[in-house]
Amino acid sequence: MRHRSLAAAASASAPPPQMPPSFHFHWRHHAARRLSSTTACLHPPPLQPPRASASASASLLLQLQDHIASGHLSRAHHLFDQIPSPDVRTYNDLIRAYSSSSPTAAADGLHLYRRMLRHRVAPNNYTFPFALKACSALADHHCGRAIHRHAIHAGLQADLFVSTALLDMYVKCACLPDAAHIFATMPTRDLVAWNAMLAGYAHHGMYHHAVAHLLSMQMQMHRLRPNASTLVALLPLLAQQGALAQGTSVHAYCIRACLHPNRNSKSKLTDGVLLGTALLDMYAKCGSLLYARRVFDAMPARNEVTWSALIGGFVLCSRMTQAFLLFKAMLAQGLCFLSPTSIASALRACASLDHLRMGEQLHALLAKSGVHADLTAGNSLLSMYAKAGLIDQAIALFDEMAVKDTVSYSALVSGYVQNGRAEEAFLVFKKMQACNVEPDAATMVSLIPACSHLAALQHGRCSHGSVIIRGLASETSICNALIDMYAKCGRIDLSRQVFNMMPSRDIVSWNTMIAGYGIHGLGKEATALFLEMNNLGFPPDGVTFICLLSACSHSGLVIEGKHWFHVMGHGYGLTPRMEHYICMVDLLSRGGFLDEAYEFIQSMPLRADVRVWVALLGACRVYKNIDLGKKVSRMIQELGPEGTGNFVLLSNIYSAAGRFDEAAEVRIIQKVQGFKKSPGCSWIEINGSLHAFVGGDQSHPQSPEIYRELDNILVGIKKLGYQPDTSFVLQDLEEEEKEKALICHSEKLAIAYGILSLSEDKTIFVTKNLRVCGDCHTVIKHISLLKRRAIIVRDANRFHHFKNGQCSCGDFW
Repeated sequence: MRHRSLAAAASASAPPPQMPPSFHFHWRHHAARRLSSTTACLHPPPLQPPRASASASASLLLQLQDHIASGHLSRAHHLFDQIPSPDVRTYNDLIRAYSSSSPTAAADGLHLYRRMLRHRVAPNNYTFPFALKACSALADHHCGRAIHRHAIHAGLQADLFVSTALLDMYVKCACLPDAAHIFATMPTRDLVAWNAMLAGYAHHGMYHHAVAHLLSMQMQMHRLRPNASTLVALLPLLAQQGALAQGTSVHAYCIRACLHPNRNSKSKLTDGVLLGTALLDMYAKCGSLLYARRVFDAMPARNEVTWSALIGGFVLCSRMTQAFLLFKAMLAQGLCFLSPTSIASALRACASLDHLRMGEQLHALLAKSGVHADLTAGNSLLSMYAKAGLIDQAIALFDEMAVKDTVSYSALVSGYVQNGRAEEAFLVFKKMQACNVEPDAATMVSLIPACSHLAALQHGRCSHGSVIIRGLASETSICNALIDMYAKCGRIDLSRQVFNMMPSRDIVSWNTMIAGYGIHGLGKEATALFLEMNNLGFPPDGVTFICLLSACSHSGLVIEGKHWFHVMGHGYGLTPRMEHYICMVDLLSRGGFLDEAYEFIQSMPLRADVRVWVALLGACRVYKNIDLGKKVSRMIQELGPEGTGNFVLLSNIYSAAGRFDEAAEVRIIQKVQGFKKSPGCSWIEINGSLHAFVGGDQSHPQSPEIYRELDNILVGIKKLGYQPDTSFVLQDLEEEEKEKALICHSEKLAIAYGILSLSEDKTIFVTKNLRVCGDCHTVIKHISLLKRRAIIVRDANRFHHFKNGQCSCGDFW
């Protein structure tokens, strides 16, 4: 059995074994005609008469070999054209050089193969592997099949080198059944053939086939011991499957079989670097960073790929600080060649750690080295700028990129959504479709939250239809995004439909559905789903309890919330985080238990942050507890305000109590410290178009009709008993002016436009960026009764479903 690799065969320069002249004559005049009839996909022109025999000069042949050896293939080809009648060896040398170069050069190699057939030069058992290698580089199975037929006609399909090349070609062209057939029919197989088939199974994620193949090669009838190449092909599949136990067994075999690197053997050292890199990559992707680092430290030699694998492993396990330090250590080692993979890992670490300055330096380094033109590196830079909120820099980089793929568009879409520019995310998606770039699961997972942000149900339905058409509807990440989208677009029923139809669920699926019930005030449904989750054996995590406690808070389930907070620590052994304490303070505060909430904060094992105190301050505003509100506000000032929220709340407390001078002082402090209050904004989707309104807005084309409708509504609801609550007007105005200011709130304008634009059987769905004020809440209840309309309002806190003069929140929000 010959233990030679395809690469070894490709490097052979000796001519084929000598054959009798009669055989040469028979092949030249008859077999070549049979070959020409099977080259349809190669499209060769008709056979030409043989050229006059001429002896190629020795100097031309020597120069040809020199150019091939130095990689100057265009010069080599020029010399080749000067040779009167190149023989099969000369053709083989140049085809081999082309097939071992770039895909473009591989295409030139196939052109040369066609020329060989035209000039009736008979391919031999070296020619076919070279030509098939070119097909592999181009992933061109059509030409590969034609060359397969040529080999059959030449009677060489059973040759070990030829059949191994066929096997490799079919594997790399994703024709696994053909590759398996070649392998099964090979009269003899060496380790190279076994490894090629194993690599095919591994590359296509066929775990069980790969394992069975590995066991078969070691059976008594074959008795082939896996070598470094075998394991390098297998380990990425084990990493993909998370098969740590099997990976550890492979590592043990490497040690027993002495497949570790050897400084005294260059070939063994090279194999050792490849094997060590594959081992540490497997450990890292299985989450075993300790062993990955041990393998790395034990390697006598490492290359840039080795460093990249370890850095990528730390990034994958969200150990960004260590990943970043490793990248700096790699640069300190003098490894100046930066691959797109290592750069991508480093940039992800920069984005996660907010090391924007270092990210910009990497960008400059890439630009100097020319790596920035690489698509992978460009996408990584794009993603870093988008995640850092530098969307303008991301757009500029995107426009500069000569080549863009699905990842490029997905990064930009995600950046727009993360930075609150959801409408622009849709424009990028449309541009992506216009450029015939096919969106994948990652694109849709980035786009669907844009529908959630805008509460654009029609866009969300279209996105749902798009993932179904593209066969992505079973993807767990997409289903999770759809659950969240439908919940935030007011259709919690559709969220549950998606949840029920999921082929498989993860913890995010359950948490998202529980959170959806929570924001709709369906605390009992959230609790029931939590119990179902437990019964099915899904262990809850910390996020699950945040969603559950929040659901209890929005539904006024104070007793139940206290119970689940206790169960979280004592029943599941989960240590409460700050977010859990915020939920509990919010639960008690919303329920009116302000003193208990204050005592709860004082007893916390963690020092309360601003968010905890703001949750209590909001309740002080609702229940008009000015004394406690002032005390809480002082605590917030000591900690340092994180935003405008606490200033606005305290100002509102004073204004509601008629203490306008003190309210003005708070607003002055707010302005001095550089905090600005976001204006109230509401929007509504009508026939796929979004219409936005701010308080007192008159910019809409139909403003006159909207205000007339509001006047009519005001007259009607006053007959139903409505009395304006002017305490929600925070300016020191006359009572009549306060009533006029109230009627111009943005959510009322949006609802009036919905009444004008939608048929009576359509639900009016409005989204607001701030909390709905008490007067608007009362007005909308009256409108739902007066107009007999179903109205849904999503504010910054939760959903309000209005119908027949009632709200689903029970006036608790």
